[in-house]
Amino acid sequence: MTTAYKPDKSTTPMMAQFLEIKAANMDCLLFYRMGDFFELFLEDAEIASRALGITLTTRGKHMGEPIPMCGVPVKRADEYLQKLIKAGFRIAVCEQLEDPKEAKKRGHKAVVRRDVVRLVTPGTITEENLLDNSRNNFLTALFESKKGDEVALASLDISTGDFEICAFAANDLAGELTRLSPREILVSDQRRDGGEGGLAGLAEQIGATLSQQPAIAFNARTGEAVLKKHLKVEALDGFGRFSKAELCAVAALLRYVELTQIDHFPVLRAPRRRSLQGVMVIDAATRVNLELLSSQKGERAHSLLGAIDRTLTGAGSRELAARLSAPLMDVKEIDRRLDGVGFLREDDRLRDDLRDHLKATPDMARAMARLSVHRGGPRDLGVVQQGVLQAGRIAERLAQGLGLPHVLGEIVECLRAVDEKLLDELSRALVDDLPVLAREGGFVRENYRPELDEMRMMRDESRQIIAALQGKYADETGVKTLKVKHNNVLGYFIEVTASHAEKLMQPPLSDKYVHRQTLANAVRFITDELAEAEQKITTARERALAMELELFADLVAQIMAVQQQLGEAAQALAKLDVYCALALLAEERRHVRPKMDDSLAFDIKGGRHPVVEQALAKEKGGPFIENDCVLEEGEADGQRGRLWVLTGPNMAGKSTFLRQNALIAVMAQAGCFVPAQKAHMGLVDRLFSRVGASDDLARGRSTFMVEMVETAGILNQAGERSLVILDEIGRGTATFDGLSIAWATIEHLHEVNKSRALFATHYHELTALTAKLERAANVTIEVKEWKDEIIFLHKVDYGVADRSYGIQVARLAGLPDSVISRASEVLTLLEQAEDRKKPTELVEELPLFAASRPQSVKAPAKDSALEEALKALQLDDLTPRQALDKLYELRDLVD
Repeated sequence: MTTAYKPDKSTTPMMAQFLEIKAANMDCLLFYRMGDFFELFLEDAEIASRALGITLTTRGKHMGEPIPMCGVPVKRADEYLQKLIKAGFRIAVCEQLEDPKEAKKRGHKAVVRRDVVRLVTPGTITEENLLDNSRNNFLTALFESKKGDEVALASLDISTGDFEICAFAANDLAGELTRLSPREILVSDQRRDGGEGGLAGLAEQIGATLSQQPAIAFNARTGEAVLKKHLKVEALDGFGRFSKAELCAVAALLRYVELTQIDHFPVLRAPRRRSLQGVMVIDAATRVNLELLSSQKGERAHSLLGAIDRTLTGAGSRELAARLSAPLMDVKEIDRRLDGVGFLREDDRLRDDLRDHLKATPDMARAMARLSVHRGGPRDLGVVQQGVLQAGRIAERLAQGLGLPHVLGEIVECLRAVDEKLLDELSRALVDDLPVLAREGGFVRENYRPELDEMRMMRDESRQIIAALQGKYADETGVKTLKVKHNNVLGYFIEVTASHAEKLMQPPLSDKYVHRQTLANAVRFITDELAEAEQKITTARERALAMELELFADLVAQIMAVQQQLGEAAQALAKLDVYCALALLAEERRHVRPKMDDSLAFDIKGGRHPVVEQALAKEKGGPFIENDCVLEEGEADGQRGRLWVLTGPNMAGKSTFLRQNALIAVMAQAGCFVPAQKAHMGLVDRLFSRVGASDDLARGRSTFMVEMVETAGILNQAGERSLVILDEIGRGTATFDGLSIAWATIEHLHEVNKSRALFATHYHELTALTAKLERAANVTIEVKEWKDEIIFLHKVDYGVADRSYGIQVARLAGLPDSVISRASEVLTLLEQAEDRKKPTELVEELPLFAASRPQSVKAPAKDSALEEALKALQLDDLTPRQALDKLYELRDLVD
């Protein structure tokens, strides 16, 4: 896409036009419209043929070499665009700007006027089949201050008009970009990324494309001016006070939108200025570890969102995802949301009626976005019509609820603000079965415009008109075999046999019937009446379509005139969908309303993991074991603490317990009821989770290095109001090194960070810390042993695990018996060693590969007293009384 081609003597006018347009769009694949196909040439064709798996052909020559060429049908262009966008390409769409007939008027070799009407990039797509209905498609501009201590992001979802601006400290960048998950990030071409470990690596991780922009595009004055222009205001005070960094990001964002959308700027909602002080801050690693919106494999199904989403609309799903991504720090606003959920949980009849209406509610926001950039069709008009209709019905039904909480009352007011005149106009204008494209016509209802009906009648009844004229002419001339025919050269004409032609050439018929053409067996004539009919017939279709397109543009203008009201109504419907969905979820899964305040409490009674619980229910794997989590100030008996040291075997459920409490915190502050019997939480300002093992080989980081980097971020940022979840810190290095790091980490969390924290570990030595750390407590996952096997009870209680049961877990995993036996021998020796002998001494006592010798796997063991007593019994000689006495004796041997 970087090769510049110049015309030569052999270059055709059409290729010269292509090369000229291509030169202005060197960083894009050029989709060059030719009739019913988008064609690609030269290097673009070679790239596209490989990416799309389509045939590469040639057309003409350039510089003496065949010109590579491939193409895609216009009607199927979207599916090919989707593949190219996913592969990271940018596409310039070059359309025909005039009818080929007009070009022919300028000469036989005249080229149809063409130009780029749109640049398609990952962050600027609006096509319904290219978008995920359940997630936003953000385009984000990133600006960093010269000192590097402040970062600003300006993000716009062109497909909905959602617009967000925020500024924050540089170390929160990864978390915010992960929250937004933009499809495209705009950065200055003077930015130094710092290698694969920097922004490029993060962009790849979240599936974003980096697009470099001129540094001059990031200009605060330009940002202020262009923002005023598109918001149509004289001052920005009503939207908040924007920093210089924020305005720089806005400037680059809106300039890029103008460049890519050419003459059609999309719907732009009033910007939301987000402050990290107003939301729970969640870093990138924590979002991945907790699988908030997608699993670590990128699947939605096994995430928190996938488990709790009961919404019925795409807009509702996007709203729920946004709430989970940015839990609130405002108790009043959280309670408002909980009021809405609670009301609809209690009034299940109202909720069910509302959900019935929501099922029929389409995605108005995205339909309006397509219409605003002239990429919408009649079905988008239908979407707005149906959306407005359902908004009225939902407002009417919701208003019938007795004692509506304020948050639902606001929704009613917002829905009632929609102009009913628009619904009436759209209902009168549109047919029930709408076509996809406006240029297909047939979307305007009969009797809406009389002049359109007339044109349609002329178009549709052309056969009857011609048949009527043919009968009339046959009667006038007395030539019963006379025919009215049509071809592309003469158009409509009258044809008679040569024997009847003389009659039409003589007066008085010759005054009306004008001779046009003589053939061997036929003679052709025309009349003024036939010519006039032909003109009406041939132009009726074009005129009918032109009228419909004018009406389409008029209806779009009417929608755009009230787009702010419609956008607010669409947002209100999305919120209502979320409240209904969460209410239904609360009823289905026995979720409770959390008590939220500004304290440091974290008191969860009977908590459950929302994802695992549902997975167990679907697989019929039994009930989920509930557990309490009470993080509060310590007591003299050591049975309370704001920092819990959790021990227990692998597979017992430690990681599940850690994650479920973090997820309960997220759900509560997002305004959801939570999976518990009771929940009282003080606001969590920052949530940190370090659970699970992973490496980052692309950035040269081992599993242990990743663990240490993430732990460092936690210890450097967590505060008293934070919630910290740590699992197996220090496991990736030597035993004593890992133990020392874990020990120091607990002390730092307790003494410096003073955070509410859950710390799971296999280092049992750490449990001794609770004796000197007054706000720390030991808890464990209970298990039971049975015949050398363990039974996981998944129950958390105060105390310390007696051991890790690693060998029993290894047996469950299927390790060979010889390995299990050998491991047991080694463990016994290690446990019996008084002062932890050196490895060389242990090797002497446990020769290498002893487990590989069959005779050493299970050496003959001396019979126990119980076994000897059992062997000595003469069962046939015992009386019942003697047998009972012997049973008591055997029991004493066991004790």
